[in-house]
Amino acid sequence: MEFGLATESFPNEYPIETGLSSAYPLDLDFVNIIQNLHQHLDPRTVFACFGKIMGQHLPLHGVQLKYKQYHFHWGRQGGYAIEQLLTLADTSVQVNYNLKAPLMPSQAQRLHQLQGLVLQPLFNAIQFQEMSKQAMFDALTNLGNRHYYLAQIKKEIARAQRNHGTFSLVTLDLDNFKQLNDRFGHQLGDDTLSAFAKMLTEVIRNTDQAFRIGGDEFTLLVQGDARSAARLCQRILSAIEDHSHLNDYHVKTSLGIAQWHSDDTEQSLYQKSDSALYKAKASGRGCFSIYQAKASPINFNLNGQQ
Repeated sequence: MEFGLATESFPNEYPIETGLSSAYPLDLDFVNIIQNLHQHLDPRTVFACFGKIMGQHLPLHGVQLKYKQYHFHWGRQGGYAIEQLLTLADTSVQVNYNLKAPLMPSQAQRLHQLQGLVLQPLFNAIQFQEMSKQAMFDALTNLGNRHYYLAQIKKEIARAQRNHGTFSLVTLDLDNFKQLNDRFGHQLGDDTLSAFAKMLTEVIRNTDQAFRIGGDEFTLLVQGDARSAARLCQRILSAIEDHSHLNDYHVKTSLGIAQWHSDDTEQSLYQKSDSALYKAKASGRGCFSIYQAKASPINFNLNGQQ
């Protein structure tokens, strides 16, 4: 939601009405306000708390704040517009207020006091969010990392046990990736990993998850049985064939599928899908294999043929 044009605009200055008594008390409980803002580690929750506090003490329609790539909104548009340019950690912060009426001098002072209180808690929440993301996501591909994968597969097992359902794990890597790195250099290798990861995110469903767990090794958590995972693997193999960068450098992938059963742990499930992956590689690479408990894994090529 973006703010529209206000009925009146007073950028970088306050419209002041004089001669009227303030309907808002000056003795604000600043300690309580700060405590409320510091209670939350989600930036949007912190900003929503700030907007509510501002709305309790000022004739406020809504407020918008821009900091780096973050855009926060609270309330609604309309009324008088005020734009404030502040500084936080040597970075410019733009705050836009939409007011029901011009501010009186006491209200302008209160606005300065309140907006100063929100910046540090908001900055702390943003820093926490960014650090949490770094801890869970791979910097090169923006996919979940090994730590996040291990946390998520435990959740999937717990959910499948509660609901008496199932899911599948797909393990995959790039065929002959070391040779690609040795021949063209690590920069092209990184570009290839990024392109491959982006392709994965475009091919998988919203309910599925993709992770880079190390080097050129990836995993997928697929909501569904082995047949659902096989259809996804088929789409991945087809997408590689249609991808210009991956095709130019003859990038292929081999994939192994293991469906979760009630006696599986995260370790045993990974071992099964990894076993199927190496069976796919032994069968000529560029294909996928499904693990079967009492038989050899079933291998499939790009055309879905055994």
